[in-house]
Amino acid sequence: MADGSTQGMTHDRFKDARAVFEGHLASGQDIGASFCATLEGETVVDLWGGFADAEKTRAWERDTIVNVYSTTKTMTALTALLVADRGDLDFDAPVAKYWPEFAANGKAGVKVSHLMAHSAGLSGWEEPITNDDLYDWEKVTSLLAAQAPYWEPGTAPGYHALTQGYLVGEVIRRVTGRSLGTVFREEIAEPLGADFHIGLPAPEDHRVAHLIPPPPGAAIADGPAQSELQANMSSNPGIDVMATRTRGWRGAEIPAAGGTGNARSVAEIHAILANGGVAKGKRFLSEAGCRKALELQIEGTDLILGGPARFGLGFGLAGGAVPLPNPNSMFWGGYGGSLVIIDMDARTTFAYAMNKMAGTTTGDMRAFALAMAMWSGLGG
Repeated sequence: MADGSTQGMTHDRFKDARAVFEGHLASGQDIGASFCATLEGETVVDLWGGFADAEKTRAWERDTIVNVYSTTKTMTALTALLVADRGDLDFDAPVAKYWPEFAANGKAGVKVSHLMAHSAGLSGWEEPITNDDLYDWEKVTSLLAAQAPYWEPGTAPGYHALTQGYLVGEVIRRVTGRSLGTVFREEIAEPLGADFHIGLPAPEDHRVAHLIPPPPGAAIADGPAQSELQANMSSNPGIDVMATRTRGWRGAEIPAAGGTGNARSVAEIHAILANGGVAKGKRFLSEAGCRKALELQIEGTDLILGGPARFGLGFGLAGGAVPLPNPNSMFWGGYGGSLVIIDMDARTTFAYAMNKMAGTTTGDMRAFALAMAMWSGLGG
């Protein structure tokens, strides 16, 4: 429909989630958005509505997709978990086992698990880089391999906002001979029929919603005075939301921030983890391989984000920045507001993707309000 009204389906017990979703659109908290939830592998909520652009000329359709920034990291982590579950990747092994050049500058002992858990000390690039450099895989990975860590790897968490995807992605490339986006597409997205892309083909551009940047003064770079590490992460290169509307950004593999999808694809892909390795009747991982993600790697005050962090293998864990009701749960979110929650105890996933960006995820309650409505339904 062209009027931007809420479309999709909601099982009766989760009707409160639909009311919350519709309320966000009616109040202007959202311009266009999607929300999806799975339970025991079944999709129980699948909603979309509003508009795909700030001018409200394009309705948000069932197959509208959008850049989800760091929610992309969950797809990168899942791909690594899949390769590890097959026995081709050891998280406890040194990165240099797979990527010999990485041993330079005192990094011989850095483990793959440190990359997965944002504790490798490579939260940004030492050399100045531009946004266009993000599309040059060889350049950005070679720079990371050559530089020294900013802190002793494995001793503290520090959010690797852009670098994590290249680091994990290069390990995957060395192990499999294929790019991370290719492994993800061939081994996960295509078998599931899931509409999520790390490297979006040009013919799909017409379906992409425009991200609407945070209001002036509300973006990450406009925050309070930053430490040297924080400034390096947020300004080298700076975050250019308008770049997400370009073919260069969409087509590149930026596995920490460049993924394009919607709530349905995110929730249905992560049903793999919530359901012991099986989704849509296909087995992707062993149950043990899924539960590896829950193994605490590091906790403490994040050197970049400044708040409490508890990181497993590629995900934030219960007890960290996001309160989760069940212990065997994990989450990740993206700049602007997208979020996924994976609850292995309740065997459920919730995912939210939108185009109206909040300045940070701190204080942005849109996704969490939807999650709380879901938890209320689960308990009823």
